[in-house]
Amino acid sequence: MVIVGAGAVGSTFAYALAQHGLSDEIVITDMNRELVKGQVLDLTHGMPFFPSVKIREGSSSDFADANVVVITAGAKMQTSGESRLDLLQKNKAIIDSIVDEIVSQHSQAVIVVVSNPVDVLTYIAHRRTGWPRGRIFGSGTVLDSARFRYLLSERCGIDVHNVHAYILGEHGDSEFAAWSMTHLAGMAIDEYCQICRICSNADAERQAIEESVRSSAYHIIDYKGATYFAVGLVLVRIVSAILRNEKSVLTVSTVLEGEYGLSDVSLSVPCIITQRGVERIFEANLSSEELKALSRSATILREIIATLKQ
Repeated sequence: MVIVGAGAVGSTFAYALAQHGLSDEIVITDMNRELVKGQVLDLTHGMPFFPSVKIREGSSSDFADANVVVITAGAKMQTSGESRLDLLQKNKAIIDSIVDEIVSQHSQAVIVVVSNPVDVLTYIAHRRTGWPRGRIFGSGTVLDSARFRYLLSERCGIDVHNVHAYILGEHGDSEFAAWSMTHLAGMAIDEYCQICRICSNADAERQAIEESVRSSAYHIIDYKGATYFAVGLVLVRIVSAILRNEKSVLTVSTVLEGEYGLSDVSLSVPCIITQRGVERIFEANLSSEELKALSRSATILREIIATLKQ
């Protein structure tokens, strides 16, 4: 397992990954060699309390035999008032360089892109490698879906583990809640609301929850400067699905080739994740409004991608 990027997200992910015992070896790389040395030293001091794992500083040669490469490297997360898409020009060159190094090592790894804007950078990485699309995907809206599940569990008084719900589309301002796929306690959300009756105005509550999910990152950034705890756990979940060949359904960002009537764009839809990466893309029976929202996300992202082709 190679983690590219020793900053807040990369180091938090390494810390969570070590605690879960999913990987025999965790290799961390970063252009800032001093930062890598410090992170590795700090982590290895905790090894008596981890499951058996080797944690070390690495280089591009480690891509050759890695089974998973997680790219967290990039410019600092957006500042207050800055959107994820504003990070594009800062991070494209970084992704290009990392991907070129991975390819030069003839790596057979699955690449997980985390750097923002994750949908656009996933598309860039995929096109630059020429690899099968399933081997390169982004963390997408797995975190947003977790936020959605948490907010629903709090509002409805149901354990979050009994809430199944997904945020689809862009990992950003045009993302949307797939209410048609939302289930609590085994019941579709519309059925659950009929017997729950906690909310006086269910539609207004849904809009508020969806907006809260969409704005969560901005609030966290305003409060503490960056998000990294939850995304570190999200990455453990994604990597677990790969390393354990779980066939888990996760809303990762993947390049579409006709699914949902969309092509030449990467965004988040339900996918089966295995040791090969994205094994299958589910075309869920979304409502007409949800399909429009997905198409709107795709249009926004294509417009950004188009500026890169000029």
